[in-house]
Amino acid sequence: MSASHSPNRAPTPRSAAAGGRPVVLITGASSGIGAAVASRLAAAGRWELLLNGRDEDRLGAVAASTAGVSLPMDLASQDGCLRLAEAAQKHSGRVDALVAAAGLGWAGAYQDMTPAALERLVKVNVCAVLHLVHLLLPQMVARGAGRLVLIGSVAGRFGVRGEAAYAATKGALVPFAESLRYELQDTGVQICLVQPGPVDTPFFARRNAPYTRSWPRPVPAGQVAAAVENALTTKRDEITVPRWLCGPARLQGMAPHLFRRLAARFG
Repeated sequence: MSASHSPNRAPTPRSAAAGGRPVVLITGASSGIGAAVASRLAAAGRWELLLNGRDEDRLGAVAASTAGVSLPMDLASQDGCLRLAEAAQKHSGRVDALVAAAGLGWAGAYQDMTPAALERLVKVNVCAVLHLVHLLLPQMVARGAGRLVLIGSVAGRFGVRGEAAYAATKGALVPFAESLRYELQDTGVQICLVQPGPVDTPFFARRNAPYTRSWPRPVPAGQVAAAVENALTTKRDEITVPRWLCGPARLQGMAPHLFRRLAARFG
């Protein structure tokens, strides 16, 4: 749940062709949350899926199972983002919704992080999101309809020991989404920030640091995918998964010193 202004259901953007399905571009679709979103939207049958990821084999398998279109591209550069946006426009003529699910993780002492790892983390988790929104937004505004769903993390709200850089990159999406939401008032374009806690995906294995905390327990990727579908079809501003993690967020806002003492002990 979130500080959503209006959870009312909103019309799904429609594609240019009469009666056609709206087009959604999902980044990070080769595994994890992105793949789960692709599977859920495919099952719903309401969307034309454009799928992006770096691993061409895994992405191709997801595309085959969801009847989606594979658009492999590395988003760690501005050029990669531009080529993805161009490929999406060329294939479908438009993008009605963006689900920005691509992301990298890193865990360990911040002082042990290499400059190269830090730079790539920022490029994928922050710059790629801003670039893609910047590339796709003008046409959405011109059409008077569109959806932007950004996958953040509760780490970006709370801060997490051993994940300073990762938390910073996810935290950057909070003021970005909030600020852009004000700009998009009365344009017909909706933006929603989905903030999961730990999710049971290959994310932790790929960052070479397994999830070892006993609390909170990882949730299934399908649970996050359900929240994304909700974000695409309602006027929610933020969705936290699982919902109970809104409680610590409220505590942090009301009693930050107490929150930090508890986080230092348990977190």
